[in-house]
Amino acid sequence: MAALIEIEGLTKRFGAFTAVEGVGFSVARGEVVGFLGPNGAGKSTTMRMLAGFMLPSAGTARICGEDVVERPVAAKRHLGFLPEGAPTYPEMEVEDFLLFCARVRGCGREAVARAMAMTQLEGVRRQPIETLSKGFKRRVGLAQALLHDPPVLVLDEPTDGLDPNQKHEVRGLIRAMAPGKAIVISTHILEEVAAVCTRAIVIARGRILADDTPAGLVRDGRSLEEVFRALTLGQAA
Repeated sequence: MAALIEIEGLTKRFGAFTAVEGVGFSVARGEVVGFLGPNGAGKSTTMRMLAGFMLPSAGTARICGEDVVERPVAAKRHLGFLPEGAPTYPEMEVEDFLLFCARVRGCGREAVARAMAMTQLEGVRRQPIETLSKGFKRRVGLAQALLHDPPVLVLDEPTDGLDPNQKHEVRGLIRAMAPGKAIVISTHILEEVAAVCTRAIVIARGRILADDTPAGLVRDGRSLEEVFRALTLGQAA
């Protein structure tokens, strides 16, 4: 099966500091990849480069065959991106913000209604975004990523700030969408990997340290937390 996400040798340098070095992996339709790493590991930088929001220093990234640097608009048509912090226009009401995003994407009101239903935002549709809780703001960010029903989703900490019930709902939504999409989720919540991911990639100090199924990572009897600590602390896995 052809990969919808292809990353080869992706590298990002900030002066003398290398944040991401030689990262490479692919994601096929039906896969949910958990992108794991401690703070400062290079997760968000990699996802920004994949989404075309940051130029790489070296390497390539393609979404549905479109190079994110050479053909950024074509690549982004296939992408739903939830960045870190879920930036919005805080003074706008939820529905108005999503209608604005829909117009940019070439979608109509029906797409907004569908996205709000999927993320359970109907109850706050007329509230200014700045008045919402962190969890609801996160759901607004997720809704804008889903508006155009893209085949590729790149979600940076999609359940950050959500209460346990909201986390359960979002994870259920990701599982329901998974068969038709290629999904990458950045997270530091190990239980999230076990709950929704078919693969787990562990990154630290800008390099990939492991790429396996969640079950494969713990096949020696250790817990996922023990494996994660061993890898990210530089011990033998």
